[in-house]
Amino acid sequence: MTETATVPVSQIRRGPRPTDGEGSVQVQLDPNLKIGNAKVFAVYGKGGIGKSTTSSNLSVAFSKLGKRVLQIGCDPKHDSTFTLTKKLVPTVIDVLESVNFHAEELRTEDFVFEGYNGVMCVEAGGPPAGTGCGGYVVGQTVKLLKEHHLLEDTDVVIFDVLGDVVCGGFAAPLQHADRALIVTANDFDSIFAMNRIVQAISAKAKNYNVRLGGVIANRSDATDQVDKFNARVGLKTMARFPQLDVIRKSRLKKATLFEMEESPELLAVQQEYLRLAASLWAGTDPIAPQALKDREIFDLLGFD
Repeated sequence: MTETATVPVSQIRRGPRPTDGEGSVQVQLDPNLKIGNAKVFAVYGKGGIGKSTTSSNLSVAFSKLGKRVLQIGCDPKHDSTFTLTKKLVPTVIDVLESVNFHAEELRTEDFVFEGYNGVMCVEAGGPPAGTGCGGYVVGQTVKLLKEHHLLEDTDVVIFDVLGDVVCGGFAAPLQHADRALIVTANDFDSIFAMNRIVQAISAKAKNYNVRLGGVIANRSDATDQVDKFNARVGLKTMARFPQLDVIRKSRLKKATLFEMEESPELLAVQQEYLRLAASLWAGTDPIAPQALKDREIFDLLGFD
């Protein structure tokens, strides 16, 4: 990407004071960019934990329930919608760069792609490495979607977000979301990342509507460590997906789990996704967990 795509720090919209957490210098939501009436979910979790697989299959589950779904990938890797579209689609930042950032020259089909069972797919992409802001990328994506009236007929929006929340930019989807969902596995690193995500959601909840919906245990035949953490901080597991080879194969076959060859174990996973989607659509009570200090996590999970 060329230097023209880099947003100067002076142009990043910031709040007048650190309102989103102590020491915060975060990108603030433009009030004109509110998504609208759709139910909005932001999916977070440790890098490589299976957020894209979870997001894509959850999108299909919503579509199987008759909902109009839009999935937005928020990762420079831009493979969130890969199993839905069967290809790596151009990112919003790619297409904006192609028209020298004259957004009015873009057509809807330049950045929105229809995936399996009618799920609409957008890949926001990411900023130039080491120089850009993830919050700017998310903001430009939502702005384009609103300008093209693509959110007016949408029932569900799912943000699939970069794994490890280390800055306000990649926490930006929380400013749009109604509920945040955390994907985790039954291991220390995943739970450590989950604790940081809880901290980020708690910070954003001070000024935005987002609340934590719950935890999705992924690639986990057992959940004893997740259960122990949940009980300590006040979280709950909404769904669990075991370590199954068919899930790994679905990515290799560029397919969602709803397109794979039927088997009893696959049917159980599909039903769990449909149950999760129905539960989220019906509405979930907000959770306000209390994140732990780093040392407390080590002590809780038995490390010296």
